[in-house]
Amino acid sequence: MKRHPPRVSIGLPVFNGENYLAEALDSLLAQTYTDFELIISDNASTDRTEEICRTYAVKDERVDYHRNEANVGAARNFNQLFALASGEYFKWAAHDDLCAPEYLRKCVEALDRESDVVLCYPKTSIINARGELVEYYTDGFSLRSPKPHQRLRDVFRAPGLCNPVFGLIRASALRRTALIGNYAAADRVLLAELALLGQFYEVPEHLFFRRGHPQRSLAANVTDNEIAAWFDPALRKRILLPRWRRFSEYIKAIWRAPLSWPERVRCYTQVWRFALLPKKWRGMEEDLLKAAKQALRMLLGHGSDL
Repeated sequence: MKRHPPRVSIGLPVFNGENYLAEALDSLLAQTYTDFELIISDNASTDRTEEICRTYAVKDERVDYHRNEANVGAARNFNQLFALASGEYFKWAAHDDLCAPEYLRKCVEALDRESDVVLCYPKTSIINARGELVEYYTDGFSLRSPKPHQRLRDVFRAPGLCNPVFGLIRASALRRTALIGNYAAADRVLLAELALLGQFYEVPEHLFFRRGHPQRSLAANVTDNEIAAWFDPALRKRILLPRWRRFSEYIKAIWRAPLSWPERVRCYTQVWRFALLPKKWRGMEEDLLKAAKQALRMLLGHGSDL
């Protein structure tokens, strides 16, 4: 018998996640808020991931397992989970992170109560490979200003980890975005686009446990080409301008957002101020230099890797 459409959809993308997957699934299925579906998209794993997922799908009717025939890249795998979701609220989950039992309940309550909020997330604790506490992390994404350009400014000022991308998001707002792009730091661009649509609310409790370990995606992929290939395998040998790509995506996000022209101009101004910071501008210059070297190597028949 088919369940009624749940209020919350959780999408878990995974590739070769046998190391922590069962622990992550247990933490999600132990939520005190139970009206959710858990959709897993397996990106053609070659380890025990499929076996683990199928076992959980048999045990709990809320688990819906999908498997890609080939690795389609992280970006497409993330986004197809949202396409499969039916809930009013949506959350991405990682195979190696953990959520406290009250995570969903606290976030649902906040979204139900705060109509101007499009994303709700709890405070973050960093844990290690053994699940031991490393630090309490300050996310800096509590965006409560009623003005989009101020919220965008605060996204640019926030620390490096974009943990709120794993928060609970209004599906109606997420549909208005470009979702996860196939380029480095696409999660921050998505958060910026969501911030243009509404406020972010931080639950003042440490309910999210982000695991640091050597196999984590951006720890295992270091170079621009490795990172690009993780997002989209088709980009492995492409000439890349990652910082310029992010700059252009911020511009496009502002253009898509339902803003008044004065507010739109203020948002563009925030992007220009951010891009013209000395450190950012040096990075954009480095992009051009790397692209020129890569093009020369390809022209001379030496491949694209630097």
